[in-house]
Amino acid sequence: MNDRAQSSASLPMLQKALAWTVRGVWIAPALSLLGCLAAWEAAVRYFDVPIYLVPAPSQIAGQLLVSYPQFLQATFSSAISIIVGFGLAVIVGIPAATMMIYSKVFRRSIYPILLTAQVLPKVALAPLFIVWFGFGLLPKVLMTFLISFFPIVIDSLIGLNSVRPESLLLLRSMGSTRWQAFWKVRLPTALPSIFGGLRVAITFAVVGTIVAEFVGSDSGLGYILVVARGNLDTLTVFAAILWLIAMGFLFYFAVEVAERLCIKGRAARRSHELGAGL
Repeated sequence: MNDRAQSSASLPMLQKALAWTVRGVWIAPALSLLGCLAAWEAAVRYFDVPIYLVPAPSQIAGQLLVSYPQFLQATFSSAISIIVGFGLAVIVGIPAATMMIYSKVFRRSIYPILLTAQVLPKVALAPLFIVWFGFGLLPKVLMTFLISFFPIVIDSLIGLNSVRPESLLLLRSMGSTRWQAFWKVRLPTALPSIFGGLRVAITFAVVGTIVAEFVGSDSGLGYILVVARGNLDTLTVFAAILWLIAMGFLFYFAVEVAERLCIKGRAARRSHELGAGL
């Protein structure tokens, strides 16, 4: 019965999150985007701009339709690198931030390494990754992981450290363990900051994968951009860029929907626990 109640309660929550995504996120940006595209189309046609300089949106749309199978196959290759690299950054970053909260020695030891990895230009590492690991998935995953790891760790650290000391002292006086304090107080307080870092990191993950594909790859959207640039195919370059923008928005809004589901779901469970306790 409890499982059925939880599943039935989660269904309206998912519907509300999707409705919020459609109404609150898509309408206004879609209107502004349509206005920009219309102005772009009018400017290109009015000034008779050559296609090799700046193609019109209608020409780019035609190229997207023609090259749709090629872009879709390249998207699959790039998306795997983005998802795997971003997932590794989440799996490693949030526990690392948690250990930095509970261990001053670990924080003092790892923080300089994190800062050094962040200020180091990632593009400089990409050729080394190609030399060390060759062409394929691994160099792209490593580049994506490195470029998206830092914001996850820092925002998770800020969120986990923002809990009020009075709340921890209250739990400690009631005999709660560190794990109970983390699960009941630290994590719920840190969720907005953690998801803020995830939203930044997912956009960095897209950039990291494309950078790795620029330097050395035989597949992916970055590879399409490199080939089109070499052939002076400006139309395909613009089409690939717009495809990348759409893919980046898709990943970003997926994280936003996950945030709303996670925070609202946790709030609903908390209210159910309090109601059962009363």
